[in-house]
Amino acid sequence: MIFELIAKHQLNIMLVLSGVCGNLAIFVLFMKSMSRKRKAVLFNMDISAGLLLIFDRYAYIFRGDTSNLGYVMVRVSNFLVFFLTIFCILMFNSFLKDLYKNDAKLEKVPIRLQIVRVLLIIGMILIGVSQFTGLYYTFDDLNQYQRSSTFWICYVIPLLSLIIQLSVIVTYFKKLKKSVVLFLLFFTLVPLIVSLFQFMTRGVSLTNLSLSAVVILLFLFTLIDVSNEADKAQNLKIDYLKKEQKDILALLEQTTEALATAIDVKDTYTHGHSTRVAEYSKKIAAMVGKTEDECDEIYFAALLHDVGKILVPDEIINKDGRLTDEEFEAIKMHPVYGNSILSRITQSPYLSIGAHHHHERYDGKGYPDGLKGEDIPEIARIIAVADAYDAMTSKRSYRDPIPQDKVREEFVKGIGTQFDPKFAKMMIHLIDLDAEYEMKEREELSELSGKNEFVCEEFGDNISEGIQINSGITKMSFHSVTDRKNLRKECVPSIIIFDALDGRVHKDGKKKEMLYFEYGIIRFDGETTCLGARKIETKTIDNNTGKKEKSLLDEKGTDYVLEAVKVKDHVLIRIDNGYKTTEIIMALPDSVRYAYIGLTGEHCVISKVIMTKEEETVADDYIPRIAEEISYVKGKPEGVVPNVQIDGWCFDASHGLEIKDGMKLSFHSMSLPTARLIWHCPYIELFYADDKRVNGENFNQFALVRLDGEAWDTHEGVESKTFINKDDTFEGWDYWKENNKNGFDSTVTFKRNKNKITIITENFGISINSVVTIIEEVPDVYVALTGDQVAITNINVTN
Repeated sequence: MIFELIAKHQLNIMLVLSGVCGNLAIFVLFMKSMSRKRKAVLFNMDISAGLLLIFDRYAYIFRGDTSNLGYVMVRVSNFLVFFLTIFCILMFNSFLKDLYKNDAKLEKVPIRLQIVRVLLIIGMILIGVSQFTGLYYTFDDLNQYQRSSTFWICYVIPLLSLIIQLSVIVTYFKKLKKSVVLFLLFFTLVPLIVSLFQFMTRGVSLTNLSLSAVVILLFLFTLIDVSNEADKAQNLKIDYLKKEQKDILALLEQTTEALATAIDVKDTYTHGHSTRVAEYSKKIAAMVGKTEDECDEIYFAALLHDVGKILVPDEIINKDGRLTDEEFEAIKMHPVYGNSILSRITQSPYLSIGAHHHHERYDGKGYPDGLKGEDIPEIARIIAVADAYDAMTSKRSYRDPIPQDKVREEFVKGIGTQFDPKFAKMMIHLIDLDAEYEMKEREELSELSGKNEFVCEEFGDNISEGIQINSGITKMSFHSVTDRKNLRKECVPSIIIFDALDGRVHKDGKKKEMLYFEYGIIRFDGETTCLGARKIETKTIDNNTGKKEKSLLDEKGTDYVLEAVKVKDHVLIRIDNGYKTTEIIMALPDSVRYAYIGLTGEHCVISKVIMTKEEETVADDYIPRIAEEISYVKGKPEGVVPNVQIDGWCFDASHGLEIKDGMKLSFHSMSLPTARLIWHCPYIELFYADDKRVNGENFNQFALVRLDGEAWDTHEGVESKTFINKDDTFEGWDYWKENNKNGFDSTVTFKRNKNKITIITENFGISINSVVTIIEEVPDVYVALTGDQVAITNINVTN
C-alpha cells in the first residue's frame, strides 16, 4: 500500500522534498556556529539532493517525449540523476572526514575514506563514459529509458562506497557520541537497503527519494547537535550564545515547517496553514463518503492550494495591516500562478484544479473566473470551506484568531452564498464536535518555542497560551529556577485560572470581546487569590520524604508536577514539588464556562515543560464538593420525564421515548445565563440505543433538529429534509434569543409511518417541518431532548 501510494504521488513528493532541500541549503548559509567546511559540505549535499529530485522528475515527465526538447531533457536528466547520486555520497564522505578529524579528533583521516573518494570519482567518470557507450542504459526510438545488460555496474561503486563507509563507522564507533553513530548508521544503511529494492524495481525512484530524505535528516541532526553544543558553552559566552540559540531555534522552527509544507515558509502569518487546510479538507471529504484514494487526492490538492503565492511579492504577502486594492489584486493572482505551476503535473490534474479555483464563491462572486454553484469543481468547493475556516481561526497581522462560535456564525451566513451548502454544513458539524477547540492554529510563546522554556520577570508579563482543563486529568511537569537577584517568597511559578473565547489571558480592551473571566490565581507555594470563583479551599499534604524543602536560594531550582481536572463547576489542582503536595479545589460560578490554565510566574525561569492529557474521564464525585451545585432544573416542575440541564453542545440528554404516530412532546425550556448564541436552545434528537439513552449501548443517531430551524441531516443510512418557514410574527433573532432567555413552553408533534418520521413544531414565528426516513431496518426509533446551554423542564408526553 505504501509502495503504491509513493508510486502514485512520487512526482509531488519530489517537488516538495526538492523545495525543502533548497530551503535548507539557504538556511545553512546563515548558520554561524558551524565550520565553513562543514557548511560547504551540507550546502552541497542539500543543493545536489534538491537538483537530483528535480532532474529525476524531468526524467519521468519527458520520458517518451519524441520532440527535440524531450530528446535533450531525457538524456540530460538521466545523466544528472546518476551523477548527482554519486555526488551526494561523495559529499557525505567529506562530511565523515570532517567529523572524524574535528569531532573524533583522529590524527589522520581513515585511509578507507580516501579509497571511497577515489572510487566515487571513478564512478563519475564511468557515468560520463556510459553516455557514449551505453554501459548503463540506452534510449529506444520512442525516447524511452532502457537498462543495459551491464546496468548492475552502476550500483557496484555507490554500494561498495556505502559499505566501506559503514565499516569505518563501526570501527570508530567509540570515538563519537552514541546518537551520532546511530544516525551515521541510519544514513548508510537506509540507502543500502533501498538500493537493493530499487535494483529489482522500476517506475519508482526509491533510492533517490530515500537519499534526499536522509540528506534532510542529516541537516536536522547537525542542527540539533549544534544546538546541544551551544547549550554546553552557555556559561562561557552567554551574550553571544543567547543570540545564537535564538537563531538556531528560529531556524529549527522554519525547518520543521518546511518539512511539513514548503509552501507556507514564504508567509510569516500562515505557518502550518496548508497542512491544516489539507487535514480539514480530508475530514470533509471522508464525511461525504469519498473513497480513500479520493480523500488522498483532496489532501494533496489542499496541501498545495496556495503554491501560487511563491510568485506574489514578499512585501505584499508579509505586509502588516490590511492590503490596498492594488495589493489585493496582486494577491488574487495567486490561484492563476498556482494553476500555471501545477498544471504541468499532468498525471495529477486535481492539484492544479484545487489551486486554481479555491477562491471561487458559490454565488459566482469569487475569483479568478467567477464560477458559480456546481460549475466550481467539487475539490475546490471543499478546499474553499477548509481554507476559509483556517483563515478565520488563525492569527493575522491585523487581527487575532476569531472565536470559534463567531466562525460558526459566518459559515451559517455563508451557506449558499460563499460556500457550497453541503460542505459548509459539514464544517459546521465539525465545529460542533470540536468541544475543546482543537481545530485551530496552535501558537506558543516565542520563548517556549523549541525548548519549552520562558523567562518571567514581573508577574504576568509572560503567560503561556491557555491549557484547557476538562474531565480528563491534565498533567504538567517543569523545572523552575528563581532569579537570585530577586529572592522573595512571591518569586515562584503561578497559574491563572480563567475562561476566554480564544483561550488566552487578556489584559487589554479585548476582555469584553473575548468574554474574558478570571476565576483565581494560584501560586506554587500554595497561596491563592479568589477572583471570580465562588470559593477556593487549599490543603497541604507532606510527602514524607524526610528531606527538608528547598529554599529559593537553591541554585538547582525545583521540579514541579501539576495535575488539573474539571468536573462540572469544580476544578481540582494538585501541585507536587517533591516534598509536599498542595491540593486546591475551586468552585466556579457555574458548570457551563470553560476553564483554562495560564502558566506564568514572577522573577523565575520555567523550563523543561512536558504536558500530557488523559483521555479517560474521572468520576462525577472525583472532586469533593465545596459549594452547592448550580442547577437551573432542581425545584422546577417535573413531568413524566426527568428534567435535564445541558451545559454544552449535547453534553446531556433526556431519557429516550419511543416515537408513536400522533405523539406530542411538550416541555418548558430556558437558555442558561451564559447563553449568547442562536444555537443555545433545545434540540430534538432521533436515535436508537438498546437502553433508550443517548450514547448508550449500540447507539445510532438518525437526526438532530434544533428549535432555531437548523438540522443535521446527513447521517449515514438516513434521508432527511427540513423545511423552515418564518411568518410575520418572527421579530428577528435578537427577539428570539431574548425569549429563549426568559423561557418558553414548546410542543413537538410526531407523525410516524414505519421508519418515516415527521417532526412538526413552531416557536416565535419559526415553523419547522422535518421529514426523516431511515433506510435500513432498525429495532425502533426513540426521541430525546438535548441542546446547548439550556435547561429543559416539565417534559410530558401525550398520544
